[in-house]
Amino acid sequence: SNNGMLDRSVAPGARSKFTKIKGSGKDSVTIMVYMCGTDLESRSSMATRDLQEMASASLSDKVNIIVYTGGCSKWQINGISNKVNQIYRVKQGSMELLEKDMGSGAMTDPATLETFLKYCKKNYSSDRMMLIFWDHGGGSLQGYGYDETHKTAGSMNLGQINKALKAGGMKYDFIGFDACLMATTETALMLSEYADYMIASEETEPGVGWYYTNWLNDLAKNTSTPTLDIGKKICDDFVDVCGTQCRGQKTTLSVVDLSELSTTLGEAFSAFSADTRDMIANDEYKKVSSARSNTREFSGSSSIDQIDLIHFAGNLGTKESQKLADTLLSAVKYNRTGNMSNAYGLSIYFPYRTRPNTVNTANNIYDSIGLDDEYSSCIKEFASLSASGQAVSSQNYYGGGSASPLSLLSGLGNSSGSSSSSGADAMMQMLNLFMNSQSGSGLFTGRSMSLEDTVEYISDNQFDPSKLVWEKYEDNVTRLVLSQDQWDLVQDLDLNMYYDDGEGYIDLGLDNVFAFDDLGHLTTEAVDGSWVSINDQPVAYYRQSSAVDDGHYTITGRVPALLNDQRVDLILIFSDETPKGYIAGALPVYDEEETETVARGLIELEEGDRLDFICDYYDYNGNYQDSYFLGDQMEVTDNMVISNTYVGGDYLALYKFTDIYAQSYWSDPVPAK
Repeated sequence: SNNGMLDRSVAPGARSKFTKIKGSGKDSVTIMVYMCGTDLESRSSMATRDLQEMASASLSDKVNIIVYTGGCSKWQINGISNKVNQIYRVKQGSMELLEKDMGSGAMTDPATLETFLKYCKKNYSSDRMMLIFWDHGGGSLQGYGYDETHKTAGSMNLGQINKALKAGGMKYDFIGFDACLMATTETALMLSEYADYMIASEETEPGVGWYYTNWLNDLAKNTSTPTLDIGKKICDDFVDVCGTQCRGQKTTLSVVDLSELSTTLGEAFSAFSADTRDMIANDEYKKVSSARSNTREFSGSSSIDQIDLIHFAGNLGTKESQKLADTLLSAVKYNRTGNMSNAYGLSIYFPYRTRPNTVNTANNIYDSIGLDDEYSSCIKEFASLSASGQAVSSQNYYGGGSASPLSLLSGLGNSSGSSSSSGADAMMQMLNLFMNSQSGSGLFTGRSMSLEDTVEYISDNQFDPSKLVWEKYEDNVTRLVLSQDQWDLVQDLDLNMYYDDGEGYIDLGLDNVFAFDDLGHLTTEAVDGSWVSINDQPVAYYRQSSAVDDGHYTITGRVPALLNDQRVDLILIFSDETPKGYIAGALPVYDEEETETVARGLIELEEGDRLDFICDYYDYNGNYQDSYFLGDQMEVTDNMVISNTYVGGDYLALYKFTDIYAQSYWSDPVPAK
């Protein structure tokens, strides 16, 4: 672990720093804060709190804090406009309005960012220039920002940020993101042309974000404070404050030396990418998929497919991956985490759950920022085989189990049919159709693996759902028996529960509830008709992640709901310290047409808040009807109780198996006891 370990060393061959610190407190400093207030401010006053933290610092005349405001429907601090963008200078105890009207351009438009950068360069050029992006974040593909006043403007992707930074014409001491998910390898390599350091989070940030007062005090006392010490203070305060104010929420923040990364990563990253691509093309896809599945993933609920690159490299265990891990660890000079293991400071996009065309989007962004072509080739190789496995699997029809729970709800999927799987000719035909479809087009060009080799690999490594049937044995135990070869193809297992209300089925969600006998066979012992409930009201609960670290476990799940009429997911956390679980807060859910960035922080539940639980509903033919309210409206109290409640005899329990291609299958219904 590199958690809490400051590394001041510099790797041989690292380029010299853009910023030359004079020393002895002689340096002038300009900190530029690009603050898109959005619903973080209008809903929870988070921008106001951070501005107050900045103004509470004992600032000197050598430190300029210049803030560009916009993107918020209602600022909670007096004077800041929700109609036009403005520029302020934060002073000790106050804010000075510098520019009353900077127009009403979207904060996610690179032209708006460019305007701010040029303004600061012209009016506040200093020895040390620091830039902080403040808002929601979406990682390597979605980039930065959600503008609440321009809801259809989208986010600013890495290519667009690159364009604005280039036009801004400056070099920076550090560029930071007080936003979610931006500590990615792609972000770091793009920023390395403009800054010496990056400070950012691999995971979603709690709403309180960075704590500004202490590190600004230190900088004001000595404007020549080394950047690593500033970064360490930012990381430490962030994790410590979140630990006291945001119970149970995961936190990460790291300081990456971009001057080192820009000159040391290239060869190691290229060799790792080529070797991993060759593994996939040479019948070792399962090894790569298993390593990917067992790697720390960030914002799992949003399926953005960002994983810790150092952890992934370690899981692969090759010579090339170890070299890459060593290179990355050297460049991550400081890393702090809270409630999270296997987060080492830099993540990366690696496809698993995303749609095939998302890989093409990634490659387009990579082209715009000049990322190594070998990595683009690697993820395309992986995604094409994964998509091929899904395409073939979704077209197979088996006697037991199903590639969808809907046929099982209608009674069409059962163990009375005959078992069959697609032959090589049928697979070839399916893949040809898929390759020429809108989803598959572009995904298969330039890959190493031939269509014939793809068919052969899938044939040899194909999960057989015909085995997902329950049998009662002589010892009176009902089991689902798979061979070890089949279990080796399973990467996730959950219980899927439905309730029959007399007219159709309520989807109660997914939970990691299962039991195995001494021989490793799945049994029905864990299925007793009970389900997750809040104050004895069964809810639709969906497990998101499970982690074990040094014997300690943490399970995180979500419950769809309306909180005071706003669409949210309640986040439930279970651990060895809190086995009965608790509600950590509510995560806002945005319309995909507005933004695909991830909300920063959870909304705290307050006494008197109104909760309406939501569930999906299916008719007896397995057709989705709509999302409905589940149970009566509930008022939040200070003693909300999570428990398991028996839902009644009319339930349907299925096990969901997910294979190495991220294709899911459902077992036959668990026989009623």
